[in-house]
Order: sequence, then structure tokens, then C-alpha cells
Amino acid sequence: MNYALHLIIYFCIYAIAALSLNLVIGYCGLLTLAHAGYFAIGAYSYAILSIYGWGFLPALAGAVAIAAVLSLIVSLPAWRFHGNNFVLMSLAAQALIFSLLQNWYHPQANPGTIRNLTNGPFGLAGIPRPVIFGYRLDTIGSVSVLALILLAICGLVIWRLQSSPWGRLLQCMRDDELALRGLGKNVRRAKLEAFAVSSGLVAMAGVLYASYVSYIDASSATLDESILMVCMLLVGGMANFKGPLVGAAVLLTLPEILRMVNLPDAVAANVRVLAYGLLLVLIVHFRPQGLAGNYRVQ
Repeated sequence: MNYALHLIIYFCIYAIAALSLNLVIGYCGLLTLAHAGYFAIGAYSYAILSIYGWGFLPALAGAVAIAAVLSLIVSLPAWRFHGNNFVLMSLAAQALIFSLLQNWYHPQANPGTIRNLTNGPFGLAGIPRPVIFGYRLDTIGSVSVLALILLAICGLVIWRLQSSPWGRLLQCMRDDELALRGLGKNVRRAKLEAFAVSSGLVAMAGVLYASYVSYIDASSATLDESILMVCMLLVGGMANFKGPLVGAAVLLTLPEILRMVNLPDAVAANVRVLAYGLLLVLIVHFRPQGLAGNYRVQ
């Protein structure tokens, strides 16, 4: 039972990340590789605020706000860069975030202080479990309920936005940005808002991860994590609501299925990579819009 609840929590974490990324890639048409960086920003922000005695809900709100503000690192260059140039720019932002988290360390300072904000390669341990209205969520069952609630909140926000005039504005910007500018629409502000919402929501996933694992380090901000989130969209499909959920479920279920096969650890790791690659090749060849998608990034 605990194993099933563990998988539910991880599904909720990555489903939130995929849903938020879908807002930028699927609806704005901007392929970004910096999403894992904002996931880690949310996790680190929550951990540091918790160290200073903030409760779960204030720390959650603070982490979302910090990630939304720092989304300007990516959204401001999006005014000028498009296509491959924007992808390279987002990759640079991803590398910058990872480097800061990995190297903001001073051996003589306490973790969470200005000189040792992230504790460098050692990460931040002992992150407190959530306490909401005096109730401590210290069991895997209670954390799974919290994860489902946060996924429902994120899903409701995304669903309302994508069906609103603002969501249709993003889709028009994706299809023909120049024509939308000709109609007098403020495309720059739309990009800023889309990245802020997306970064804030993925920070929520980072908070959930940090509060569940009680530890965070810079490995959560690697390029591999960003590529995994993008692969969830490619497999599940973009520009709709169910695609990211399907992609997260498939890519999280696949390694668990391989665990049931009696293979040595070294072989199992390589088989998982091969299975990911084969799945992506098949999806691109037979279903380029994804298992449940209706839009393909050009």
C-alpha cells in the first residue's frame, strides 16, 4: 500500500510539472529547457523559508512567488529570441540556475544563510514535513492526500486558463505571433504572464517534492530532469489538458514495470534508457502529436 501511495505522490509531482510546462510549450509554442530549474527553485525556496520558521502555507506561497519573479530570466529574452535561439537561451538559463544551486556554498557558514544559501553539493536536509492548521502530515497517506489536492488546484488553474480568452490569446500567439501583434495585442505581456504562471506552478511541485523527501540538492535542477518533463509532453501530447497527465503516467510507470523484471542493476539502467528512446521513436513516427495531444511543436 505504501508503495502505491509513493507512486501516487510522484505522479502528482510530475503531473503538476508537465501541466505547467504545457502552458509554455503547448499553448505558447516556446520550447524551454529550463523548467527543472524552476522546480528546484521552488524546492529550495520552501526549504530555506522553512529553516527560518515559516509555516507550510506561507512557505508555499513564498516559493511560488519567488519562482514567478525569477521567471523573468527566461521570459524577458523570449521577447527577442525565437525557435532554436530561444531553446539555446533557455538551456543557458538552466545551466545558470544549476550552477548557482550547486556552488552557493561556504564551508564556515550555516545552510540557509546568505553565504551558504543552498549548501552547495551537499544540499539541504531535514526539511520539515508540512503542518497545516496544526495538523502534521507525517505519514505517506496524509502526504498523498496533500499531493492530490495540489494537483487538483493546479489542474483547475490550468483548465480555467486554457479555456479563457487569455488561453486563446496564447494559442493565437503560438500560431501566428506577427498577426497577433498586427491586431494590437500585447504579446510581450502575454509571454511574461505565461512564464510566471508556469514557473509558479512548477515551484508548487518542487515544494511538494521537498516536503515529501525532506531533502533537496542541485540534482533536481539538471538538464536530464528538464528533458524528462519535455518527454512527458511529447509522449502524452500538448495543447490539451489530458496529454500531460497521460505522459506523466506513462513515463513514471515504465521504470516501475522494468523493476519487476529480474535484471542486474547495471543492465536495468541501460534497458530503461533504451525503452525511453524506443518509446519516443515510436511516438514520433506513429503519433507525432502524442498519445492524447492535438498540437505538434514545429
